[in-house]
Amino acid sequence: MIKRVAIVEDDKGLREQLALVLKTAADVECVAAYGSAEEALKCIEAARPDVVLMDINLPRMSGIECVAKLKEIMPSVQIIILTVYEDSERIFHALRNGASGYLVKSSPPEKLLEAITDVTQGGSPMSTHIARKVVQHFHMVGPALEEEQYPLSPREQEVLELLAAGYIYKEIGDKLSIATETVRTYVKHICQKMHVKNKTEAVAKSNLTR
Repeated sequence: MIKRVAIVEDDKGLREQLALVLKTAADVECVAAYGSAEEALKCIEAARPDVVLMDINLPRMSGIECVAKLKEIMPSVQIIILTVYEDSERIFHALRNGASGYLVKSSPPEKLLEAITDVTQGGSPMSTHIARKVVQHFHMVGPALEEEQYPLSPREQEVLELLAAGYIYKEIGDKLSIATETVRTYVKHICQKMHVKNKTEAVAKSNLTR
């Protein structure tokens, strides 16, 4: 299935660079690129994207505010934040507003394309440093819960440990000599067994980063 992707980025050079990266993938189509939140909100419905790559530091209306407004008019769209910022307040504000992923702009092209695939399949892609901040937040919001036991298989436990170490699905597949789609299936089962919504919550709940 072709994944339709729109870009919201005020830096023209970076906007064009992102569009070029998207063109390298056979299963991704760049359907629109906007230089401001206001332009995106005015035109994006007609483009019908599945995924939006959203800058935070936009002129006038911020990317974080734009995320909330986009989710109001297009509830099913998946939004990945692209930013140079890694502070916890921005991260959680964007996630609360409806973003599904959060990558730093220095992420290599392959990680960006992996994130687009991940988010369209129910994942929550995050750069390693950002995922660690999310985990640290879970640890700080309250006292640690008693260690829980989950009925994970040995292979599921391996996958979970590699997720906690910051590996993406393809890298996990390479390490375990299994297909990337098989990794996704394991992550889905892990989330079901641990009663969490996504891999980031699974890692946080597992306490593997402590």
